[in-house]
Amino acid sequence: MQDRVALYSAEFAADPHRVYREMRSEYGGLAPVELIPGVPATLVLDYRLALSILNDPERFPADPREWQKTVPADSPILPLLQWRPNALRTSGVEHSRYRAANTLAISGVDLNALHTEVRRHAVTLVNTFCEGGSADLLAQYARPLVFAAINAQIGCSEEIGARVGAAFAALMENTGSEQSEAMMAAALTELIAAKRAEPANDIASRLVTHTPALTDVEIIHQLVTLYGAGSEPQTNLIINTLLLMMTDDRFAGSLLGGGLSSADAIEEVLRTDPPFANHCVTYPKQPILLNDVWLPAHQPVVISMAACNNDPAVGGQFVDNRSHLSWGAGPHACPARNSATLVVKEAIDQILDALPEIELAIPPESLRWRPGATHRSLESLPVMFPPSPPLQW
Repeated sequence: MQDRVALYSAEFAADPHRVYREMRSEYGGLAPVELIPGVPATLVLDYRLALSILNDPERFPADPREWQKTVPADSPILPLLQWRPNALRTSGVEHSRYRAANTLAISGVDLNALHTEVRRHAVTLVNTFCEGGSADLLAQYARPLVFAAINAQIGCSEEIGARVGAAFAALMENTGSEQSEAMMAAALTELIAAKRAEPANDIASRLVTHTPALTDVEIIHQLVTLYGAGSEPQTNLIINTLLLMMTDDRFAGSLLGGGLSSADAIEEVLRTDPPFANHCVTYPKQPILLNDVWLPAHQPVVISMAACNNDPAVGGQFVDNRSHLSWGAGPHACPARNSATLVVKEAIDQILDALPEIELAIPPESLRWRPGATHRSLESLPVMFPPSPPLQW
């Protein structure tokens, strides 16, 4: 039996790029991996191969239902990869219908209003810790700020949003999945009912009033996807970019008014160490011979955006044209790129403007990366800074 690389190990989380290089050296562009113990997959490390897969939904559909039949119902990977009636986990006509609804709903986001909303929440959060001289920017800043920004775009009240947040956090930690799913569905059903009664200028209202109509169950799954696909990568992109800016001399000067900008730092992270490192999962409908490797039918083929972006065969070509894969590609490319980039950049600029002398509270090598096959995520980002008075809004 072929040895598989464990993408869930602490060793992989600590230095994934070393593991990507070793896999590329041993296996070429397609490597055998395990997403969690007992769940095999093929990881795509070749940039051009990844592009061809992402742009070939006929041979590489995103629908996991056949694969799902082989996975235990209590598998901790299911909340992440299981079939849902949404644009992420469907193909063909189904995907087109959900994609159209999501694209229309997201395209209506007022970016000027979102900018103001992010700034308001950023100031509120900074004021909770600025006088203390230290903080964990993951738990105290980035995570709540991103969730508040998503709630604002969706049009979710604070009360319903808190319930959605609690359910989503439990799902991400794989605790009580069925109960968490039920809690989230109940909260979002309330939100949908409120938007049917009084539509507003928000994503939820645009989904509710979309033609052709979506059922309440379908709308729930679109919203769950927006929360899931939005919160984790945006949070990690904020944190990983701040880490880069505090530790890399090319960017560190910008904290005090010099050096490269936050926009440059964001693109650097997306290109070299993206927050969704391994994602864009597809399931071949039949066995496919690709680069002398047989891909089995209905088994996960996972695009490693992190490895593909750093593929030596295309090294350096992303610096100017930003053609990295961190937003995906093809029919499943991220439709919320503009709003997500705005949230991330504004979050970074606000914290650096408020606390320009911010620095890591521990050596970079002491930071711990959270194990997991798909994300590139720190467990925390402890920082220190001169105590500052609260900001005015």
